[in-house]
Amino acid sequence: MSGDLILGIESSCDDTAVAVVDRGGEVLASGVARQDAIHARWGGVWPELASRAHVRAIIPAIDQVMQDANASPDRLAAIAVTRGPGLIGSLLVGLNAAAALAIAWDVPVIGVNHLRGHLRSADLESARVTFPATILLVSGGHTFVAHMEDRRNVRVLGATRDDSVGEAYDKVARLMGMGFPGGPLIDRLATQGRPVIALPRPMIREGLEFSFSGLKSAVARTLERSPTTDHADLAASFVDVVIDVLVTKCRRALNTVPGRSLVVVGGVAASPQLRRSMGELAADAGVELCLPPLKWSTDNGAMIALAGWDYLDAGIRPPPAATPRLPVTEM
Repeated sequence: MSGDLILGIESSCDDTAVAVVDRGGEVLASGVARQDAIHARWGGVWPELASRAHVRAIIPAIDQVMQDANASPDRLAAIAVTRGPGLIGSLLVGLNAAAALAIAWDVPVIGVNHLRGHLRSADLESARVTFPATILLVSGGHTFVAHMEDRRNVRVLGATRDDSVGEAYDKVARLMGMGFPGGPLIDRLATQGRPVIALPRPMIREGLEFSFSGLKSAVARTLERSPTTDHADLAASFVDVVIDVLVTKCRRALNTVPGRSLVVVGGVAASPQLRRSMGELAADAGVELCLPPLKWSTDNGAMIALAGWDYLDAGIRPPPAATPRLPVTEM
């Protein structure tokens, strides 16, 4: 391909995200149309409302980002668009927009795995990841620890059996009558309290799999038994458990399948408590900690564009078809 840029489109859930990125991970322009206000009253993402909001936002977002990047279509090597996993209605909006632009601009389309995008987010703006790497992906829809031999080969070591970490954060925030998304609100409240409330640490002594549904239920029971429980202390106790479980599993993964770096990605990677604790773990284990810059931790178009370069270099061109349950092991 003669183009030196990739346009990335991400619409797997509730944010319409677009970016233009070069081969080295430099982000020329990026934009996100957020839907927090739309979904706040429900305490979570309402799929039908999400897809309708994507329809309204996606073309203006693409136009704005191409203008901000001063990029013409003839500079594009490809359009990289999320094909899964995600909400089917949301995915289809991004995929259809990409397909239409591909015809209009005569540019190829690459259907990118959203999770592969998150794995590449740690290399945005500056290359950080050294292989082999231990990966912790923690987001609103996914939680797993994996071993990554190189950019193409991923082996999942353990995943959540029920709720993701981000989902647990949102549910606990809803139980406390807080807003959406719940993660930043819970983290902030936790700094004002003490972890003095006893909560279960699910599956902490076994294997590399996770479970967070029981922890959420324990928070609910605590509030039912004692409605006057200090919310700051409860938030601090919840965060303390989550961090302890995540750190323990990552330490176990590093001991099981050694790597040169520990890569923590996904929306929950923006948590100050998690970033600090993972830094301490990496120092103890003698590995390099690789975190995406805060602005690239949550869903964004830049990570999809950067992953698109991997697909081009490997000669892999998955069809741009919506695949809501696409596993991370599949490019």
